[in-house]
Amino acid sequence: MDPRTRYKNDGFPGQEQEQPGLTAATDPTPDHGEATYVGTGRLTGRRALITGGDSGIGRAVAIAYAREGADVAIVHLPEEQEDADETAALIRDAGRMAASIPGDVQDEAFCRAAVDLALDALGGVDILVLNAAYQKNREGIETIATEEFDRVFRTNLYSMMWFAGALVPHLQPGASIISTTSIQAFNPSPGLLDYAMTKAAQVAFTKALAEELGPKGIRVNAVAPGPIWTPLIPTTMHAEKVEKFGSDTPLGRAGQPAEVAPAYVYFASQESSYTTGEVLGVTGGKPVS
Repeated sequence: MDPRTRYKNDGFPGQEQEQPGLTAATDPTPDHGEATYVGTGRLTGRRALITGGDSGIGRAVAIAYAREGADVAIVHLPEEQEDADETAALIRDAGRMAASIPGDVQDEAFCRAAVDLALDALGGVDILVLNAAYQKNREGIETIATEEFDRVFRTNLYSMMWFAGALVPHLQPGASIISTTSIQAFNPSPGLLDYAMTKAAQVAFTKALAEELGPKGIRVNAVAPGPIWTPLIPTTMHAEKVEKFGSDTPLGRAGQPAEVAPAYVYFASQESSYTTGEVLGVTGGKPVS
């Protein structure tokens, strides 16, 4: 199959949404692998906690993990309950246990409580996917209000520390932590200055934590997506930029969440048992180094 034409490659309808974006309002609907992902049992008996698991990349990972045999708990904002319910239904359709945990990851108490809820619901956690994120297009550094800067850092960075810090004492050898960084960590856009800063920090988080947890048999890796079509995009960009989203990649189009999820399966499975501290780019050809 030609990767240039596997999905829509002639642009997107101009559109904008308010934060947080919802799948039903995103045109065209992102492909999360609902009709295409076929599991082979690579995660049988595993238990995963995914932040930002209701839509976009998080939903695609949840579907893939469930079809690979894992039970899945997803963390999401209360406003995203409709998307979360659809994702939970897809997990259950795969014959696996699903748990929906609503709350705001900017809140330390919620993050720590969510870990306990996931442990109780699933009987333990073997895979932590740190995927929740917030971004907003900026018109210049002088326009970034402190409360907005704080929101980006609390969502994208603080929550990672809180979730990982609360869960690591419960993890056993063979467990895996996977974070969602971004091409922005390596090729930052001025309009996403504060977001790009957090994504670069996530790379350092991944490499440092891999060094710390390697002796305990716990692997830590990251996926760096490029332009992926999710509800986050029309909430971030002006309509005219949405129309051309992803057209600047060597493959000439944006990616779909279903094309990113296999990277998370790889890092969670035994196929990557000798891989830790790595960042895997899924970018349509944009360089990650």
